[in-house]
Parts: sequence; C-alpha cells; structure tokens
Amino acid sequence: MSLLEVTNLTINLQTHRGRAQAVRDVSFSLERGATLGLIGESGCGKSLTALALMGLLPQHAQVDGSILLDGMELLEQSEKQLCALRGNRMAMVFQEPMSALNPVHSIGRQVAEPLRLHLRLSRAQARSRAIELLERVGIAHAAQRFDDYPHQFSGGQRQRITIAMALACGPDLLIADEPTTALDVTVQQHILDLLQSLVAEHAMALVLISHDLGVIAQNVEQLLVMYGGTVVESGMTEAVFASRAHPYTRGLFAARPQLHLAAQRQPLPTIAGTVPELVDLPLGCPFAGRCSFTAQPCFVERPPAHTLQTPGTSAPVSLACWRQPHVVHCLRKEAIEPTTGTIA
Repeated sequence: MSLLEVTNLTINLQTHRGRAQAVRDVSFSLERGATLGLIGESGCGKSLTALALMGLLPQHAQVDGSILLDGMELLEQSEKQLCALRGNRMAMVFQEPMSALNPVHSIGRQVAEPLRLHLRLSRAQARSRAIELLERVGIAHAAQRFDDYPHQFSGGQRQRITIAMALACGPDLLIADEPTTALDVTVQQHILDLLQSLVAEHAMALVLISHDLGVIAQNVEQLLVMYGGTVVESGMTEAVFASRAHPYTRGLFAARPQLHLAAQRQPLPTIAGTVPELVDLPLGCPFAGRCSFTAQPCFVERPPAHTLQTPGTSAPVSLACWRQPHVVHCLRKEAIEPTTGTIA
C-alpha cells in the first residue's frame, strides 16, 4: 500500500460570485521515500491541494474524494485527530515565511513545541534537539539565538526556521510549498540537499510545489502539471520534461527565461490570454480558449487522460487533451533539448 493515496480530490469554495471548483478530480499516489512535484501558474490549485492533505482548507470549503495516509482516510478525521497527525506524521513548509511564525513566541520555543507535544521530550531534550535542527538548516549561532523572536531574523532565515519546525518530528510526509522562495542560491541548494538527505535517511515522502522548473527537475521523481484545478499532464519527471505533450506544459517551458533570447534582445514568450476566474472555468478543458489547438469539444466536456509513450524514455506520461494525436504530432515537429527545458 502506498503511503499517500489521493483519489478524485475535488474542492469547492464559496466566493462572492457563487460556488467555484478550485480543484477537480485530482488523483495521485506516493510511496515512502518517493518525491512528487506540482507545477503550474498561480491559482491553478497546487497550494489548495496541499492544504487539503493537511486538513487546513478554508472553513466553508467542501471536499469530496479520498485522501488516504497509510490507509487512514484523512477526510473522516476530526480536528483533534488531525492535530495529532500534523507536525508528527505529516508536516508542511508554508509559502510565506514572514507570516508562518508566531511573532509573540521565540523561534526556539516554536521549533521545540512539536517535539514536546508529539515526542514527549523534556524541556531540556527539546531545546537540545531544536538547536540541532536550527543548525542543520543553516541558522548560525543557534544556541545563542534560540530565545530570539521572528522579527529579529531575515526572511530567508525565517524560511529556514519554518523548515526546521516541519522536520522536527521526522514526518512520514513532508509538503513543501515554495520552500526556497526567500532564499539566495547558495542557501537554496543547501535546503534542497537537506530535504533530499532526509527523504533518503527516513524514507520520508516529499511533495514539492515550485514555480522553478530547474528545482523540480533536480529534486522530484514524479510530476503533476496543474491548470484550472485539474491535472493536465503527469508522469515521471524525466518523461514529462522530455515529452511536454500538453500545450499548457509546452507554454510553461517556453516562458522560462533563456539566455539566448536575452542576448538577442527577444521578448520572453507568453501564453496567450489570462487565467480565468474559478467561477468562469469552461465546462470542458480548463485551458480551452488559451490553447492554440482549441476546438469545439474542448469547451463542452473535460478530456479523459490518455497514456502517451515518450520517445527516448521508458516511462509513459498521462495527458488530458481531446486533440491528443493532432497536438502531439504538431508539438513533436519542434526541436527540444530535454535536459535544459529549452525550446529551439
């Protein structure tokens, strides 16, 4: 049995314009020690999917489907039961480090709290372990700074502190939502290396959300490409990077800053149109209208997932597109450099 099994996850939110399906029929599984990446534009449902796993959705959100953690249905757990799991068996590094820490408690107390709550360590034991964690994520002079408050740290340091909090109890599942956003390149690599080592040491499963395709390429084995609350392409990371079979996936890669375009003073490619409001999503494919391959069926019904074998890789990808054969034929005419994500 997989550590995490998500089946047909659907999240409805109440907005001032009515009900909106923010996440629609998302399914995936994750083994112990495995890594999964979520990519897509802001508002595509990545963070809401992560919050659903943690049971931290907005109060009036309606959730359907199934989320199994080691066979346990999380959607049936009470808030008290979820509190016993959060920070212990599953943990999350939140996207915004400036607001993720409690400003009235010292950072040492906040890192030590899950150790005392879940592992029942003594105050002295929790302090010692918290200092080790802070040092491991790169906080200099951690013992001296243990009693400092969040406002005394930079944004990058606060991000490292939130990572230490999430790692405190050695969770089975770690969800990292843009964990390196506020960090410089050197510290970013240190944190990513730390996450990888913990996955290897403790067979911890990792869900990594990022806009940085380079970070995703180097740090996750599986990949979901999300748009409009749905998964439009998925598979092993190498296969998805090699195929880029969905027009939206291709648009994301084309919009990456590229040195040769900058040298030639060429404008950065963009995806035509704008991301629609959740209440305005088409009944069919959420990318309909922005996609250059849009046809009438795309507006009427959501396309089923097709399996596509990628040349040069042993792993297939799953592609949700009504015009799959035509789209794949057109896209394969383009020259691709799979290892860099650069479209020639």
